[in-house]
Amino acid sequence: MTNRQLAAAETRRKLIAAAKKVIGEKGLVNTSVEEITEACGVSKGTFYTYFKRKEDIVFELSRDVFAEILKKAETFEGSFSERLENYMVNFSGYIEDSGVKLAQEWIRNVVNPELIEGGADRSKLKADLEAMEALTESGIKRGELKSDAPTGIIAHTLIDLLYGQLLCWCMSNGAYSLKERTQEFCTLYLHSYLSHYLI
Repeated sequence: MTNRQLAAAETRRKLIAAAKKVIGEKGLVNTSVEEITEACGVSKGTFYTYFKRKEDIVFELSRDVFAEILKKAETFEGSFSERLENYMVNFSGYIEDSGVKLAQEWIRNVVNPELIEGGADRSKLKADLEAMEALTESGIKRGELKSDAPTGIIAHTLIDLLYGQLLCWCMSNGAYSLKERTQEFCTLYLHSYLSHYLI
């Protein structure tokens, strides 16, 4: 990368970090582009070099993090159930750590995919389903799951659960720990849910 490209990447990273902090504290509706750029130390025009609107930055905040969560789960030393648990608990933990206001804004902006300009985050659900299915398929490859285990159904069920928990947590305004709620499910029910498919 050239120095100019490195500087642009650093500015973009700073904008995302500033937006995460400000939006996490105030919510997207109550946050202006000026507040984000002021917190970052750049001009308002610089924001529009990287993002079309402030909603777009919410979609950008988590993309790389969730890829890293998947990678860590894939390499986690443990059983198939423990790898799924690692993914699910860290998935929920990152959302909780980012704050309920940011999660509420994300839900508000993606609940109707037709309203997402440019389609940048239309693929979030698809990406999460693919991540969960990849983890499930790895269980077959490692000889931990039966070869006829319905990986797609397992993935959909667990992502439905994670998204449902996220929605309920947002509706409670973060009244309890999303990460702990996910951990409770994994501890009490995940192994039982998978037991029919485990070798």
